Amino acid sequence: VQLQASGGGLVQPGGSPRLSCAASGRIFGIDTMGWYRQAPGKQRDLVARVTSAGSTDYADSVKGRFTISRDNAKNTVYLQMNSLKPEDTAVYYCSYYSTPYSRYYWGQGTLVTVSS
Repeated sequence: VQLQASGGGLVQPGGSPRLSCAASGRIFGIDTMGWYRQAPGKQRDLVARVTSAGSTDYADSVKGRFTISRDNAKNTVYLQMNSLKPEDTAVYYCSYYSTPYSRYYWGQGTLVTVSS
């Protein structure tokens, strides 16, 4: 599975960028797509994820501000980020978990910098 992410960049506090990630390759339709982030000097943590059935899960720090969605026909996951704060600055990684193969795949990461 290959993941191609887009979006991110420099955003002002309060901004609302959207990240996209398209998956290709061995996709069987039973999976979870999501976003993780890693700030400098910190571990990689879950931001949000969505299953192929549409169930979602969010980190407490982004609940009410971020929305994850997916287009199964395009094998694409989106992360709408609203009300961004400086502490949201991180490299955001798209993830794909294949249920049949029980393994994760990762995108290349996209940097989101929240600064005025």
